Amino acid sequence: MTEPQLSIGIMYQPEIIFRLNQKYLLAPNGVPFEGIQKVNYHDGKIWLNDEVTDLDTLIFEPVRYQEASFELNDVTIGIQFHWERKEDQTFKGSLKIIVENEKLTAINVLPLEDYLVSVISSEMSATSSLELLKAHAIISRSWLLAQTAKGKALQHSGKTYQSISETPEEYIRWYDREDHQNFDVCADDHCQRYQGITRQSTPLVEQAIACTRGMLLMNGDQICDARFSKSCGGIAETFENVWEPEVHPYLQAVIDNPSLPEGYDADLTNESAADRWIRNAPEAFCNTRDKEVLSQVLNDYDQETKDFYRWNLTYKQADLAELIARKSGRDFGDILDLVPVERGKSGRLKKLKIVGSKLTLTIGKELEIRKTLSESHLYSSAFVVDKQNVENGIPGEFVLTGAGWGHGVGLCQIGAAMMGAKGYKYDEILLHYFRGASLSKEY
Repeated sequence: MTEPQLSIGIMYQPEIIFRLNQKYLLAPNGVPFEGIQKVNYHDGKIWLNDEVTDLDTLIFEPVRYQEASFELNDVTIGIQFHWERKEDQTFKGSLKIIVENEKLTAINVLPLEDYLVSVISSEMSATSSLELLKAHAIISRSWLLAQTAKGKALQHSGKTYQSISETPEEYIRWYDREDHQNFDVCADDHCQRYQGITRQSTPLVEQAIACTRGMLLMNGDQICDARFSKSCGGIAETFENVWEPEVHPYLQAVIDNPSLPEGYDADLTNESAADRWIRNAPEAFCNTRDKEVLSQVLNDYDQETKDFYRWNLTYKQADLAELIARKSGRDFGDILDLVPVERGKSGRLKKLKIVGSKLTLTIGKELEIRKTLSESHLYSSAFVVDKQNVENGIPGEFVLTGAGWGHGVGLCQIGAAMMGAKGYKYDEILLHYFRGASLSKEY
């Protein structure tokens, strides 16, 4: 295997304004461009600096790769998350602009290892411990190559990727590959957070990438689909409970502690065990408020979130009914109950029954639940529900008590940061979360 070139979808807009900070050549004719440029799409044509082109794709390639960069204006980060915002971002490599659904998509094309330097600096603080950075470099590299292999296999098979199952009683959906047909991965948290060279890297990040170059997590001769989230909440979730019903032996329920905390049941598919686990705060690597450790994983805007290992959220009846109707596109009337139907092994809900005065429907999987019950995303679907101020069978308030931040599958970033702080090496961190996997240098 040789180092791959990657294409990353950065932004999707009717107009894209950008600055080329060195000389770039527009393929295929090699016309030079530098400075501020504007591209928009109308009348079925791509317009470059208010002049129509006969191209269906624009590719700007740097003359001097190492020195060159380009800046995209008003890139949205944290899409549909509670901290969504716009910022200008700078990137190495080539800029490719394509037409998708009557809008323009800006795509960054560059070598994998350079992409990783940015991902590690974007996903967490570049001041993280070397062992944590090494571990994250390997899972980011592995996840990406597993995803590109999966995408190519899907295209080759000619099958349509199915992620929705619907009956009159249930609506089950998961979110994974279906959004990205024209590039390898997106730049936001839906894939891996990638913000070019906007986030300042450090020699430590570059060292972590260099000394793990080409190193992958493997399951036999297959690259591991190495997932990660902010905080597992004390137990990691299995892959099949979050995404398609496919068992990955290295993505199983893992207690984020050297041993199961005393007095708790590890199988949180059991409702009483899940209730006890979520309402309390068992010992775990990710159960920490150590600011130094958290700053390794959480960028400035992530640190706006204080409670993630355990959290609480209160909804008034009118607010919850309006939110669910708007997010689901269905009128449930008054919300009478939120009933756990099925949980994964970390306590994350796979299925939740929404009981309304006009409609009752079971929804899943975990991200669909999180999207339906929040303006952006709930921190996780590992929660229990208390109804308050019930009058004539209609609760006045719903209180959600929850655990963790994210889907909880694979590596727990805050837990891994704590393991690094406690002296664990990168391979120990990886094999704690990815049980039965192995490490292999593939290029």
